[in-house]
Amino acid sequence: MPWNKRDYPVSMKNLEPRVREKAIDIANALLDEGYEEGRAIAIATAKAKEWGEEHPKHPPEGRRAKLHVVPHEDGWAVKEEGGALRYQADTKLEAVDQAKEWASDANTSAIVHRKDGTVEMSHNYS
Repeated sequence: MPWNKRDYPVSMKNLEPRVREKAIDIANALLDEGYEEGRAIAIATAKAKEWGEEHPKHPPEGRRAKLHVVPHEDGWAVKEEGGALRYQADTKLEAVDQAKEWASDANTSAIVHRKDGTVEMSHNYS
């Protein structure tokens, strides 16, 4: 049975919410791979705690600007909210992958736009 934000193992209740969400994601993936429930919980909890230490939550005043993947010249770009260009790519996929990586590291959001400028999707890592 997959877990979610409202229904998760009791042993995860004292984890910081963002670490708990990561543990739930990891545990569900491990269950999909055939791990026994208890082992999946233990591994997921340990890995999520490691992730939490490597990706500290920054206070709002220290939060980096949201990142936007937008059409740019003959390709795609990653721009910080407010306009600073950070990366140019030939393909949208390259730009999206880079934006997701940076957004995850900075605990912010990556917002992906369509060619016409409308929002296609948003990935929130805060």
